[in-house]
Amino acid sequence: MPVPYTGTVLLVDDDPMIRKATEKWLQMAGLTVICADSAEQALPHLNDAFPGILLTDVKMPGMSGLELMQAAHERIPDLPVILVTGHGDIDMAIQAMRDGAYDFIEKPFVPERLVETLIRACDKRALMLENSRLQTDLAARSGIDGKIIGFSPAITRLKRELLAAAEMDTNVIIYGETGSGKELVAQCLHEFSPRKTKRFVPINCGAIPEHLIESELFGHEAGAFTGAAKRRIGKFEHADGGTLFLDEIESTPAHLQIKILRALQEGQIERLGANQTIPVNIRVIAASKADLRDDENFRQDLFYRLNVSQLYIPPLRERTEDVPLLFMHYVNQAATERDKESRQLSVQDEKVLRSHQWPGNVRELKNIAIRFALDSRASLADLVSGQPAISYADEVEHRPLPLAIQVAAFEAEVLKRALHRHQGNIKAVMDELDLPRRTLNQKMTRYGLNRSDFTG
Repeated sequence: MPVPYTGTVLLVDDDPMIRKATEKWLQMAGLTVICADSAEQALPHLNDAFPGILLTDVKMPGMSGLELMQAAHERIPDLPVILVTGHGDIDMAIQAMRDGAYDFIEKPFVPERLVETLIRACDKRALMLENSRLQTDLAARSGIDGKIIGFSPAITRLKRELLAAAEMDTNVIIYGETGSGKELVAQCLHEFSPRKTKRFVPINCGAIPEHLIESELFGHEAGAFTGAAKRRIGKFEHADGGTLFLDEIESTPAHLQIKILRALQEGQIERLGANQTIPVNIRVIAASKADLRDDENFRQDLFYRLNVSQLYIPPLRERTEDVPLLFMHYVNQAATERDKESRQLSVQDEKVLRSHQWPGNVRELKNIAIRFALDSRASLADLVSGQPAISYADEVEHRPLPLAIQVAAFEAEVLKRALHRHQGNIKAVMDELDLPRRTLNQKMTRYGLNRSDFTG
């Protein structure tokens, strides 16, 4: 009994008995079947909205199956077409595959084999449609959708709340895990606000040494402390009229929290070593990984001054439906920047993307997307799991590894160089390395080497 499966097949056969028996078997396998007794009857189904594949007999009255395939590919260029041929039509079927057929089935066919072929074709068609949808969605982005990628309920709610907060021109606290995109959200708050023509000034409070952060925020006069050779304008003053983004504000020292609070209350700052105050008109956006109300080291009066509005960025694990679209955005971006052809996702790749928990959120996803885009031989499953690509130059020479890994890395490098030297000519590689065909194939499979990557 075939394994239940979901997919759509347009079945074309002029023999009613064969058509009915085939339809029954495919339905038992879980496939949705649309029947037609001629090519002419099938053609109206073949439009941009058709989600399935085409299974057609070759010899039929009127338009033949080959002519139907040609007409189908004019309407849907990548449509998988499976031809059903007679015993004496093998040469014709092989030529049809060269002309674009996905596969052919010889009569009388084994139903199980037919179902397996159709399921593979349905998987390919589903992948084509999904990649097309992703590319269409990416191309159609504009406004806030062009800045924050995704259409899940969680991210749609964030966009709506972000636009509302941007127009209010008030202080905001952004909550989100590491790598979730807090600075991007802060930039959007600025770009969609009345202050968009002024500066957006970011500063990571947790990345600056405690003895320097006060000067970074408020500036200093020449001679204010050892090493202060000349006057310096601080971030508050530099952001005047615009937006100041204080990332990881929870790491700000207690004495500095008081100065930030005073600057926000009075709308003025004082440089270190100066006696006069300087008026500033800024909007402050703060970001934190944890709720500041639960942080006993964070001043509650400063919290309430900042917490006029707050936004929560959902982690990727709470919006898995956005992951393929976001991943392809970064893949396309990396490929375009380096003038490379963009890689497409396989069915298995999409499963990997959706099942991974993404502890590093968007930062982790972007890193893997770039590596996926730049190395056509890299497996997405290996990249996500953290498996290092075997590279003799990178891995062996720069850090000690177990002997077995070093030997494997060296062997992979030898094979790659031989394949490159002979431009993928397997016979020449076998002769040079004195390897049987089966052994060479096994080693190429082990190291992810494809002959096509070295031809030409």
